[in-house]
Amino acid sequence: MKLQLLLLCTFLFLSCKKEEKPRPTAQSVIDSAIVKSGGERFKNHKVSFFFRNRTYSSYYVDGLKILERYTVLDSNRILDRKSNTDFQRFINDSLIALPDSLKTRYANSVNSVHYFSKLPFGLNDKAVNKEYLGEEKIKEMVYHKIKVTFDQEGGGDDFDDTYLYWFNLTTGLPDYLAYDFHVNGGGQRFREVYNERFINGIRFVDYNNYKPKTKGTDLTEIARLFQKGDLELLSKIELDSISVQAN
Repeated sequence: MKLQLLLLCTFLFLSCKKEEKPRPTAQSVIDSAIVKSGGERFKNHKVSFFFRNRTYSSYYVDGLKILERYTVLDSNRILDRKSNTDFQRFINDSLIALPDSLKTRYANSVNSVHYFSKLPFGLNDKAVNKEYLGEEKIKEMVYHKIKVTFDQEGGGDDFDDTYLYWFNLTTGLPDYLAYDFHVNGGGQRFREVYNERFINGIRFVDYNNYKPKTKGTDLTEIARLFQKGDLELLSKIELDSISVQAN
């Protein structure tokens, strides 16, 4: 009888172990979110949208990523184009010579808007480092909390910024993100997703953009401050007139 009981307990123990889910990793969470957000469609579709009086477009040519921004200023049509290797500015279809300092400034501005519009797609770029920080509850929902940093090589001028992402355990998609920055005196931002929609298989969202009410905030505590009402709404990040077309 004791032997039968021992065998039964052993069987139940082994069965339970087989049913245990593997521990999540930052990479597995991000990989899944990218697939659910559009995956390879980001690479074989041209995406265009309107943001703050400018039109943005992104597409790939022979594996080369092209990011564009169109501005109409007075009677001039300005096209800023950033590729993996260069930045160019055209005014009324004429290429304009720019000093390197302005090229860097304009390229960073163009890249920033496109980066946020495609998240989480860019989180698998070569310069990205990912760390799983565990689970955190925000507004009664549980999230995978992931920290993202960047290598200096390939990480851009803001390589020393730190990002946090919260991926919903139920949907697998990011509902919140936060980051610190060091330009213009530095600070932190916290973004809350709203108005999620899928257009031709690619996910787009808008954001409520917050900042802490006091300086010196620990970035890892910013979600707790958000739930306490200790963040100030700065702006809304909204994309309009979105178009997704196969290349």
